[in-house]
Amino acid sequence: MTTTLTIVEDPLDSPVVRDFLLTHLTEMRGTTSLESSHALDLDGLRAPDITVFTAWDADERGADALLGTAALKRHDAHLTELKSMRIAPEARGRGLSHRLLDRLVAEARSTGHIVMKLETGTQDYFIPARAAYTRYGFTECEPFGQYRVDPSSVYMELAL
Repeated sequence: MTTTLTIVEDPLDSPVVRDFLLTHLTEMRGTTSLESSHALDLDGLRAPDITVFTAWDADERGADALLGTAALKRHDAHLTELKSMRIAPEARGRGLSHRLLDRLVAEARSTGHIVMKLETGTQDYFIPARAAYTRYGFTECEPFGQYRVDPSSVYMELAL
C-alpha cells in the first residue's frame, strides 16, 4: 500500500486535530511541572502570531491519518519559535519530524526569519525530541522571550 505525506497549515477546526493536540497538552502537563510547562492549549494556538501545521498520511483509498503537528510563533521580524511539535506514536522513527521541520524552516525563511528557537524539557521523556532537534542542527542556547532559566527546560536554536 502506498501513502502520501501532506503538510498543511491547519485552521484547528477538525475534531481529529483538536483531540491530537489535547493529547499533546495532556502529555506535556503530565510530564512537566505546571510552572515549567509551556505547551499551548487550543486558544493559545489560535493566537494571531501562531501558525499551526499538520502532517497527514493518505493511502491509495483516500483515507487520511494525522501523523504530526507543529506550530510557529512569530516573536519579531527575525525570531520564530517552534511550538507544539508532536509525532503520533505509530509514526515515530520514520523521519517525519525531519520532514515537518523542513516545512517549518521553509515557512520561517519565506517570512524573513533568521533564527528558530524552541523550549523543550530536560526529563527523560524528551530525550528523543532533543536528539531529533540536535540531528536537525539545533544547538543549545540561552532562554529567550518570556522564558527564564529553569532546570526543567532546555532552549535550542537553529540559524535559518
